[in-house]
Amino acid sequence: MRECLQWGGLVWQIILAAALAVAACACAGAPQVGDGVVRDKTLVVWAAVSDLKQQGGSALTLDDGGTIFDGVVFGELAPARWMPGSEGYLRTQREQEAWPAETAGPDEFVQVAVSYRGKEVSLYRNGALQVRYTMGAEPASFGPSAVVLFGKRHTAAGTGETFAGRIRDARIYASVLEAEAIGRLKPGSLEGGPAPWAWWSFADEGLRERTGRFTEIRLTGDVKLSGGCLELAGKGAAAVMTTGVQGANAGVPQPWGFTGPVPDAALQSARLLRERLLADPWRPGYHFCVPEDMGEPGDPNGAFYADGRYHLMYLYNRSGSGFCWGHISSADLLHWRHQPDGIGPGGSDEGCFSGGGFVDDDGAAYLSYWMLWGPKGIGVARSAGPPYDVWQKSEANPIIRSTEFGLTETTDATGKPLILGSADPSNIWKRDGKYYILTGNLLVLNKIGRAPDAPLSEQGDRLYLFESTDLKSWTYRHVFYQRKPEWTDRSEDNMCPSFLPLPSSPDGGKASGKHLLLFISHNRGCQFYVGAYRDDHFLPESHGRMTWVDNTYFAPEALVDGKGRQIMWSWLTDNPGGDKAKGWSGVFGLPRTLWVGSDGTLRMRPVAELERLRLSPKVWRPATLADAAKPLEGVKGDSCEIALQIDPGTAQKAGVKVRASAGGEEETLLYYDAAKRALVMDSTRSGVAGRKVVESAPLELKRGEPLRLRVFVDKSVIEVYANDRQAIGRRVFPGRPDSLGVAIYAEGGTAKFSGVKAWEMAASNPF
Repeated sequence: MRECLQWGGLVWQIILAAALAVAACACAGAPQVGDGVVRDKTLVVWAAVSDLKQQGGSALTLDDGGTIFDGVVFGELAPARWMPGSEGYLRTQREQEAWPAETAGPDEFVQVAVSYRGKEVSLYRNGALQVRYTMGAEPASFGPSAVVLFGKRHTAAGTGETFAGRIRDARIYASVLEAEAIGRLKPGSLEGGPAPWAWWSFADEGLRERTGRFTEIRLTGDVKLSGGCLELAGKGAAAVMTTGVQGANAGVPQPWGFTGPVPDAALQSARLLRERLLADPWRPGYHFCVPEDMGEPGDPNGAFYADGRYHLMYLYNRSGSGFCWGHISSADLLHWRHQPDGIGPGGSDEGCFSGGGFVDDDGAAYLSYWMLWGPKGIGVARSAGPPYDVWQKSEANPIIRSTEFGLTETTDATGKPLILGSADPSNIWKRDGKYYILTGNLLVLNKIGRAPDAPLSEQGDRLYLFESTDLKSWTYRHVFYQRKPEWTDRSEDNMCPSFLPLPSSPDGGKASGKHLLLFISHNRGCQFYVGAYRDDHFLPESHGRMTWVDNTYFAPEALVDGKGRQIMWSWLTDNPGGDKAKGWSGVFGLPRTLWVGSDGTLRMRPVAELERLRLSPKVWRPATLADAAKPLEGVKGDSCEIALQIDPGTAQKAGVKVRASAGGEEETLLYYDAAKRALVMDSTRSGVAGRKVVESAPLELKRGEPLRLRVFVDKSVIEVYANDRQAIGRRVFPGRPDSLGVAIYAEGGTAKFSGVKAWEMAASNPF
């Protein structure tokens, strides 16, 4: 928005984003912000005055929406003097003749700052203290309904009392900045300074307030954006920014549909929802998010690759309908097109729970799913071919019939009773002209496997193999694999299974001869077996987990693409609460490419396509740290990738701190624990919501092997990958706006950081 935008003489209401919930604002402040109220503060503005003789306008004012305000006012009591403005001059020193006068020309920008520490008020110009005094009145406080003004001194000021000039950058800090910190600030950048409570960078974001706190704009008089600045012509010209708390933002649309006109209120609401989601401080920018509504449960489902595109479904509870599978597709694994829902309530079911995707030899795609509710069973839906927008449920549904919710009681060929799972089907696969599918055992385990005297064969995780020649009639074959008690315990089920061949390279290529079985147990989250597939049996050779302290990394889904890569996603279950009120929930982990190493164990790393999102690379010289931390300045702390190569040396812990506040009140620690031989994520001080735990994943470095970490930070998501052998992914919910710091550190000894790189990550979600 660098071009000139003119609205001369008219009052316009521009909704740029939605107000965050008041509770969210309350937890987003610095130490001086309590319950969303700002008291001690610093106002900073870079302005060029067009006429030094003007009187009484403000380059930046914080107003309570009524009668109270603090502002950076020009020439009201003494000609050409900047002053801290306030209602009735309660917090303004009236004797100003001895104050320095402004001498800058109309094209010269100066930085003016006013800080309030209790009753002490300080005025700065270009980082140099001009005036400091103690006011007689009590400090002013501003809450969630605050208003920010450019041009007008306060909300009730007359049209002749408005600032004439240009403003390049303006910001409000919910803390007191001293002269040195103020002098380091640069317009358009936060490098080297704390996070502001509100921030306008007119060259970069136009009129949009960058923290998302102030979401509505009213413009009066001759106001325009020109040359990367807000330009105010005086004579009533003003821009007024509000939080949206002051009133409704959009009308409620009347019922409407695919035919007839689209109501204006529907357009306003759609825009408002999009902009509200953009303003949500916890909504990731490059991890896939359910676009709206309740993605809880929010399993990835129905993944397949066909005709050059990746297709992925996501489970969500569609308002007014029930559990549906949303459908997205992508050519690059980064930017996703939203397609019509794949499947939802209708036909012989009342909704759709988890399952998989499969593409047959003729290009037709199939979705296998768990039919809701009650004793229904497993269903299948078919789409004839690209773009896979239309899906038809099979007339044969349920292809595997339940006798109770999620299980089937039957008999074998000899009449012996059998209890089989008929829940959470896997992807379908084809072998020697026959089709196969697996079903999960949670409901069977709940019915007969949890009692203290339960048969050993019914305890713990298991899957049931079914076979078909026509995708309509299915026959039960046998239990697919034998559980080993040393790997999983009797409390764990097997649901959300994915069974696919593994390549021997992260880039795909020919299959390795090994298969990967991904699954969850509901109590312990995502895990896997690697093994051989022979004679319609799976023979696990190794077992591993992808979550260790709880079940945050959950519900895996995978596909094999045109390169032969196996790529997986997961649902990150840790939601902050209040999802219905926020209008969205549901976040996936990054797509991981999976392959088998030379030792027969699983390898993993983020897909290479993610490197296309890298911006603004930064590289630091090697550093040796002994019980010390080194900040990485200039990193975009809520959207970045960090690559580290570390020789842990004698350090007990070596790694990186992310989403860290200046005083360490909030931080997430990612490190290698030498004693435990583990990759660790410590989220005990990560924020105001979520599961505050220490998660430890086994990782044993070979003699002389460096620790290679790749860390991804994306608003409320943090993922760390180590040496292609281990990874942890979790959600965190910082409540402070300054929780943006990044620092490498060593503890309990000395570690050498031989490689330190970072990139800003471009957002790829549409909103």
